[in-house]
Amino acid sequence: MSGHMNATMLTNEQAALDLLAASDCALFLDFDGTLVDIAPRPDQVVVTPELLSSLATLQQRLDGRLAIVSGRPVAELDRLLAPLVLPAAGVHGMERRSFDGVLRQLPAPDFTAVRTQAHALAARHPGLWVEEKHGALALHYRQAPELQALCVETMADAVRSSLGLLLMEGKMIVEIKAAGVSKGTAVRDFLAEAPFLGHRALFIGDDTTDEAGFDHVERVGGIGLKVGPGPTVASCRIASSQAVRDALAHAAATSTIGKDSA
Repeated sequence: MSGHMNATMLTNEQAALDLLAASDCALFLDFDGTLVDIAPRPDQVVVTPELLSSLATLQQRLDGRLAIVSGRPVAELDRLLAPLVLPAAGVHGMERRSFDGVLRQLPAPDFTAVRTQAHALAARHPGLWVEEKHGALALHYRQAPELQALCVETMADAVRSSLGLLLMEGKMIVEIKAAGVSKGTAVRDFLAEAPFLGHRALFIGDDTTDEAGFDHVERVGGIGLKVGPGPTVASCRIASSQAVRDALAHAAATSTIGKDSA
């Protein structure tokens, strides 16, 4: 599937629950903007006990077929979701922990030029913040949105002088990552192994970085569920991260996911 389309608007908890209720579902969830509301800084997000309970129940009912697919490092996801330790892909697929608990990291390209430019720009503008990860670098401008164009231009120049890097624009963020690695490749790899293998995928995400995940699941017969407004290749849409949390809670409380029909 290619190109953007106007996704069907799913406006209530029940519509999203219908997508979750299929017994062959393999569930892939973005984190920021999907499971939790976006915060001014990544370390300020709020993970509620209710969300943790929903995820734990759904993981059990899906026989382990639930994974977090995020731009955050896996270790950071573990800290935020403790005591849960879920299958997870971090840094847009640069890190991936499979169901068996084995964490794999892809080799990171050279970020020297990008790192130098990002920190120099942030030093001149206190509203900017640089986040370094394994195989990625993010320049946040949420506290200085008027600097968007400058951030994009500066990082694009740095990428052009580097090899093997790709620039992505997200919500108040410019992120540089390894080319050829994405949330789509992470989902692909999960679906090639147990317990996800052979099950229909549902990927829920909110940002441009999730489009690769939507694209892959739609092409293999699954469903992409876009959170909030904006163009997307996902075939369905849900209103907000709160609506996602409500849908997950409803599914955890009422669905027969993973159970054979009588």
